[in-house]
Amino acid sequence: MDLINFRVGKKTISLQILDILLTERYEENLTDLPNDNPSFLGVKDYMGVPTPIFDLGIILNKRSSYETNQELVSMLKQREQDHKEWLVALEASIFNDVPFTKAKDPKQCAFGQWYYGFKTENDDLKALLKRFEEPHAKLHSLADKLLVMCAQGHKQEAIDTLAREKSTTFNKLMRLFESARDQIMLDHKPIIVFTTQDGQSPHIGLLVDKVEDNVHCDESDIKSLQEMTSIGFEIDAQTKKLMKGLVKMGKRHSVLIDPSAIFRPEHLQNYEPEETEEYGLF
Repeated sequence: MDLINFRVGKKTISLQILDILLTERYEENLTDLPNDNPSFLGVKDYMGVPTPIFDLGIILNKRSSYETNQELVSMLKQREQDHKEWLVALEASIFNDVPFTKAKDPKQCAFGQWYYGFKTENDDLKALLKRFEEPHAKLHSLADKLLVMCAQGHKQEAIDTLAREKSTTFNKLMRLFESARDQIMLDHKPIIVFTTQDGQSPHIGLLVDKVEDNVHCDESDIKSLQEMTSIGFEIDAQTKKLMKGLVKMGKRHSVLIDPSAIFRPEHLQNYEPEETEEYGLF
C-alpha cells in the first residue's frame, strides 16, 4: 500500500495515494456557507465541482493549527514583556535600592518553564529557539552579580555593567523573541489535499499543515482500530469514523485516514459553482 504522509499539528496522518487527487496551497479563498460543523471551512470549486473543505486540525486536535500558532505567538509576546519588566525591576533595585523579587534562575521564570519543556518538529524553529539559551541565562545571572556589586559598594560598576548588558544581551534576547514569532507565522503555509473516490473528481478537501513524505507499507504494518480499542485506547467518535488504523513507521506512527468517512453538507446540492482555473494533478 502506497501512502502520503502529512503533518497536522503534532500528528502525522497518512492517506492512500489513490485517495489523493491533488494538493494546492491554501489561500483562504473559500466560499463561506452556513454550517454548524466547526471543522467545515467553506467550499472550493475544482473543475466546476463544489468541494467542501475541512480543517483536519480541528477534527483530530480539536483546534486549528492557526489557532495553536496564534496562541504560541501571543505567549512569546507576553514572555518578551515579562523580561522587559524584569529588567525595569533590576534597574529599580540598582538605582533606588528597591528589593528585587523577580526570578534569578532562568529555569524558574515563566518563559524558562515553558522553554525547557517545549518540543517541536519544526527544525527551523528548533534551531532558532536554541539560540535563546545563552542570552536568556546570561540576563538572569545579572541579578545576583549586580546586586552583589551594589552590596559591596561598587554601585557605579553595577550601573555600567547593566547599561552594557542592556545594549547587548538584553537587545539580543528581544530580537530573538521577535524572530521566533515571525518564524512561527511564516512557516505555517497550510495545504488543501483534494481527495477522490473515483480517481477523477474531487470528493472533499482536507486542510493539513504540510506534506511530509511518501511511504510503502504492508497490511501487517497497520494496527486496526479494533486492536487499538480492545487494549483500552480511547478514540472519540469523530476521529473513530475517519480512522482506518495506525501505521507503524520505524519508531513512529501515523494515523491512516479514510476521507470518504466525511460527508458533504447537504446544502451543497443548491450551490452554484463559480468558474475557476484547472489545477494540475498531485
